[in-house]
Amino acid sequence: MTFPLDAFTAVSSANPWTYVVFGGIGMAFGYTLESAGFGDSRKLAAQFYFKELTVLKVMFTAIAVAMTLLFGAVGLGLLEFSQVWVNPTYLGSGVLGGLIMGVGFIIGGFCPTTSLASASTGKIDGMLFMLGGFVGAFLFGETEGYFDHWYNEAGNYGRLTLDQVFGVPPSTLVLIVVAMALFMFWGAEQLERIFGGKDLSREPKLRKVGAVGLLGMALAVLAIGSPSLEERYQGLSFKRSETIKQADGKSQTLTHVYSADEMLNKRLVFVSPAEAFKVRYQQEVKPIYLDVRSEADYNLYHLADTINVPLDKLATAVPGLLTEPAANTVFITISNDESAAIKAWKLLVANKVPNVYILEGGVNHWIATFGAQDAGLHPISSAADDQLRYAFTAALGNRYKSCSPSPMEHEELDYQARIVLQLKRDKSGGGCG
Repeated sequence: MTFPLDAFTAVSSANPWTYVVFGGIGMAFGYTLESAGFGDSRKLAAQFYFKELTVLKVMFTAIAVAMTLLFGAVGLGLLEFSQVWVNPTYLGSGVLGGLIMGVGFIIGGFCPTTSLASASTGKIDGMLFMLGGFVGAFLFGETEGYFDHWYNEAGNYGRLTLDQVFGVPPSTLVLIVVAMALFMFWGAEQLERIFGGKDLSREPKLRKVGAVGLLGMALAVLAIGSPSLEERYQGLSFKRSETIKQADGKSQTLTHVYSADEMLNKRLVFVSPAEAFKVRYQQEVKPIYLDVRSEADYNLYHLADTINVPLDKLATAVPGLLTEPAANTVFITISNDESAAIKAWKLLVANKVPNVYILEGGVNHWIATFGAQDAGLHPISSAADDQLRYAFTAALGNRYKSCSPSPMEHEELDYQARIVLQLKRDKSGGGCG
């Protein structure tokens, strides 16, 4: 899988065929809902009385099939899961919203999406339910200022998935979910037989073939597993374009493809302190400075506006880094010299975090560039690899002058630009609601 490092362009918006695809998917989704009977409120409400559990079977089939195909693609190296948008988990508002929606589902017989399917076929109850949803959304928008802090903060776990919650590999979780789904399908049929008087002998025999096929796919995903971090790193390739002026005055753009190790060896991902400082004041780039040193070193001295994520905790922070960054976000890893920052860079790019760079020379080089006038900083004659080469009279954190240099005093700093924005995926949502 390649990593284009060309300037950010909105490719999808420039291609009108993408809208045809989106429209086709929407039509197929609506057709599927109507075909499953989800436009009939009586059929939907019957699930709460255990007479008709089509909703459970259709929705869980969609979940199990999508999950199996998704992690099968991840295991084959066709897809990077960290680049798939996962809605952040807000436990408090999620539980309350689920209760409200559940009660509304029982009374009205629809969820938001199924009401649209019903309304599109001319059913009055679907139209009224949809109208109620619009009114509710309007009222929420007018009053959310009174409780926005609660619903955004109560139980905010960010990007959270079941494999993280239970500490099991995704491929194992796929098999567990599929097995659970098949058991629930069997249990649903028994409930339909007991409470709904359904004759199971008339059910299509093909459903058993589908169940066996789904279980076989889940076992295949388990056998394939997931590529290791090292395998993902070794499979990376980067495109880098450079413009060369020829003797006749014309320009020629050359594109080179590099492996991850070549990007390091050619130092194409190392940004000088001058560039790291100046991008802070460039509107087209939003830098995030990741200080991967220990908390003790961070407390001694750190750049202004940096985020301290020690290297041993960085892996668990990766999903959070992918939750809400803007398309022009650039991550710059920082250590005392470069060793820990290089390890952080490898971990991040292997997880497909876009636009990751390394502060050249680390904090030591930063202080050498900007800290000549800092009182309380004293160079020491020797230091181990990736250790601070300065003695500090006090642990002042970011209160040294060089932690936030004046742009006026360092206006003339020159550097070779290394930062080039690459494409980043947009977030999207899904689900019944």
